[in-house]
Amino acid sequence: MVHKQEKVTHPFPPLCDSESRVLILGSFPSAVSREQGFYYANRTNRFWPVLSEVFEEEITDRAEFCHRHHLALWDVIASCTISGSSDASIHDAVPNPIADLVKDLPVKKIFTTGKLAYRLYERYIDCGIEVIGLPSTSSANARMSLEDLVSEYRKIRIYAEQKN
Repeated sequence: MVHKQEKVTHPFPPLCDSESRVLILGSFPSAVSREQGFYYANRTNRFWPVLSEVFEEEITDRAEFCHRHHLALWDVIASCTISGSSDASIHDAVPNPIADLVKDLPVKKIFTTGKLAYRLYERYIDCGIEVIGLPSTSSANARMSLEDLVSEYRKIRIYAEQKN
């Protein structure tokens, strides 16, 4: 299926609360996520199965899970021109005000999901918080098995469970 290029603004707010210790940043929501109004909503994306394995529990309520484990979710890009869900098609990216978001939160570590999110974060954002790039959980990243992704994403749990 060929998608036309369109200018899109991020359609939903960051998921966070006053106890968020870890911020996980994607690049920009997929078309399915934009339609459903929530992060990593495409059933072929392995983000939620990976976190389920990392935290060793079934995830039934994604927002509640994030709040309980002190995870914040957002994306690096506030608006861009994109074709469907393709990161490779993104141009004219405008970053989200991530530094403003984290200044009042106890975020100790930032993780990006995928190469584009990491590159854009490094290019546009300076929060004074270390960022760690993780591989994409998209089904397009077929070279990474679920087990490989879980191994990489285990770092998130370490920081999410730190009290100070």
